[in-house]
Amino acid sequence: MFNQEKKAKSATENNKEQNKIAPGTKIVGNIEAKGCFRIDGCVEGKVKTPGKVVIGKDGFVNGELECENADIEGKFTGILKISGTLSLRSTALIEGEATVSKLAVEPGATFNATCAMRGGVKAIHSERGERKQQQQEKSA
Repeated sequence: MFNQEKKAKSATENNKEQNKIAPGTKIVGNIEAKGCFRIDGCVEGKVKTPGKVVIGKDGFVNGELECENADIEGKFTGILKISGTLSLRSTALIEGEATVSKLAVEPGATFNATCAMRGGVKAIHSERGERKQQQQEKSA
């Protein structure tokens, strides 16, 4: 029983730890981690984590980013899959595709991407469809 509690505690602690890719570092390949990331270097490949990813002003990611929340100050090219909030700072440059739940964009950020938002979108579409049907029924 003690070992199970210890394993659960260490798994929780891993999620709080932050991984850092320092300036001047270039990684080519896929990265998967349980903790958060701060990227100030260059990554070419897929980055996947259930936590938060911060791409610093000098950071660059070319590939795919899959995480809960992302805060981007640097450059990203590729596919973004954010289950929570994507925050783009004024220095951000994004190109590619994005699937997010929430999007926050500061003035000055460049967002050249197709964007699909999950969450409340389905309710809006069904509500619009109902309104159109009601308007058509009233007109008839």
